Amino acid sequence: MRELPPLDVHAHVATDIAASDLERLGAVVLIATKSLADFDLARERQDLVSVWGVGCHPALVGVQRAFDARSFERSLAATPYVAEVGLDGSSRVPLEKQTETLLAILDAVRRLPRLVSLHSYKATGELLDVVSKYGPLPGKILHWWLGDEDATARAAKLGCYFSVNYSMVRTTEVWKLIPLDRLLLETDHPSGDRFSASPRQPGRIQSVEVAVANHHHVTARDVRRQVWVNFARAVRDTGTLQLWPHPVRDMLKFVDAM
Repeated sequence: MRELPPLDVHAHVATDIAASDLERLGAVVLIATKSLADFDLARERQDLVSVWGVGCHPALVGVQRAFDARSFERSLAATPYVAEVGLDGSSRVPLEKQTETLLAILDAVRRLPRLVSLHSYKATGELLDVVSKYGPLPGKILHWWLGDEDATARAAKLGCYFSVNYSMVRTTEVWKLIPLDRLLLETDHPSGDRFSASPRQPGRIQSVEVAVANHHHVTARDVRRQVWVNFARAVRDTGTLQLWPHPVRDMLKFVDAM
């Protein structure tokens, strides 16, 4: 049976990295940007197994100030992935301004569905309140989720996916509450994997696969297959298949045929 590569749905990478360096990672990597300006630097790239998201990080004052809803929506034509966006309760940006930006982003994504990686540090309840306004909006991924049991159950009921990294496995128990059919994996390189085993690099999610497998009494291979099944469902539900690089589309078609 064909082996699927590691799938990392949230990492940060310099926009000038060579495509060949990304290919040598041996993984499919979804790369989050922090601003529209950063995404513009990557917009014309033709990577085969990596996808660059358009983002507006909630913790960055200048980025939030510079956000333009029309420019953001135009950028959606160039990517199936939105990241990193959301709310941050520790940010110097007023929560009202962050919420205004996020509402504009989700309005655009409601019109043009995309996978959306959502930041919620110290604002899990506030984020779910915003997300709940949009009903069954497909493709919502809660990145580095730290909500409690009730919030996690609420998020799952809202149709959210959860992307788990090594720091979550190392320091929290919340990842154990995540239903397997809502699970995705990430490195959040270079932050979320800073305590993982070397080499610390995008796509290196094997230690998280093993932890999840041990918890659920399955194999790491089972976990990887389930993550790909979940990812393929999110792509299908957002109708974004044709926006992914050709090799990734082939992998998704293989998963759908399993």
